[in-house]
Amino acid sequence: MLIASYNPQELGDTLIVVVAPDTPTQAHTVRDNVARIYDPETEKTLGYNFLAISEILPEITGQGQVALSVADVAALNAALEAAGFSGELVAETASRFVVGYVKSTTPHPDSDHLLVTETVVDNDESLQIVSGSPNMQADIKVVVAKVGAMMPNGLIIWPGELRGVSSNGMICSGRELGLANAPQKPGALILPDDYEVGEPFDFERGQTIFKA
Repeated sequence: MLIASYNPQELGDTLIVVVAPDTPTQAHTVRDNVARIYDPETEKTLGYNFLAISEILPEITGQGQVALSVADVAALNAALEAAGFSGELVAETASRFVVGYVKSTTPHPDSDHLLVTETVVDNDESLQIVSGSPNMQADIKVVVAKVGAMMPNGLIIWPGELRGVSSNGMICSGRELGLANAPQKPGALILPDDYEVGEPFDFERGQTIFKA
């Protein structure tokens, strides 16, 4: 897993790279403008902050989540090794936002408004996702933010539980996806039939779903 974000207005020339969920205790080591954040109990790396990223990736631009190419990640790993860290970053080229198909829904055992869905995503993988959307039902196409996705508001999707039931991903609303003219109220985005299950969600095309 690799999630990168860049916010020069707020954080300066720093690229934040997340590779694992936060832990209750954290420590960090800084060398040559690279900070490694890790769990001191397990020594597991949680992420890196590259404090002068334009020296490593001169063409970096944008605001928010950054899509890193294989070459970009190779450059980051070279910087890590030069600073005495392990070049452990692995490039991710597959989208974490995909078209899903809600195959079934069952009532949550401890809630009168949550549903436990079986939702098919890419590679015919089925995910258990708990949803509180008031329009949730079986036999619809939706947008799934898979584990490791960063939402437009900066929220990262991790495996979790809702009232004791595991949930691996999130079925998104148009509002949560930041789509133009999306209703500002709860409710899953139900996609038209011409969307193909398993394909990456096209955010540019999605901007036309809710016409003004």
